[in-house]
Amino acid sequence: MKIAIHIPEQTLELFDDDGKPLRRYRVSTGANGVGEENGSFCTPRGKHVIRARIGAGQPENTVFVKRRPTGEIYTPELGRQQPGRDWILTRILWLSGCESGYNRSGSCDTMRRYIYIHGTPDGTALGKPGSHGCIRMRNADMVELFELVKTGTEVEIAA
Repeated sequence: MKIAIHIPEQTLELFDDDGKPLRRYRVSTGANGVGEENGSFCTPRGKHVIRARIGAGQPENTVFVKRRPTGEIYTPELGRQQPGRDWILTRILWLSGCESGYNRSGSCDTMRRYIYIHGTPDGTALGKPGSHGCIRMRNADMVELFELVKTGTEVEIAA
């Protein structure tokens, strides 16, 4: 399996081991564009791997903070009570960069920047940049993708 994230198209594609496309999802990447520096709130480019899969067995719309379920289940009412909160929902695929000096180590380390592929409230606009650097997906799509990939799956993010 391999994942390809296309920033201009705001899509994530999943390919099998032979390069055959299996799934294509609409996503939302960084509102600040692309970039690798810590604190930029940009989506990092280049070669990555899934370092950790977090949230297996949790209900859809589970709210995560610091990669831990909070006990909350996202609802539109909860969203109205906490406007502006960066919702990380349902599942997390934590990315680790593979290119030393570009997206790994130092001030450009994807993993230390806590860059994930994760679920987002269903009302969130996808297909256009809007995240704080992560890759946001519909919750149902996130559950499907999570079940299809494993730790170590390659992820290429291209601008």
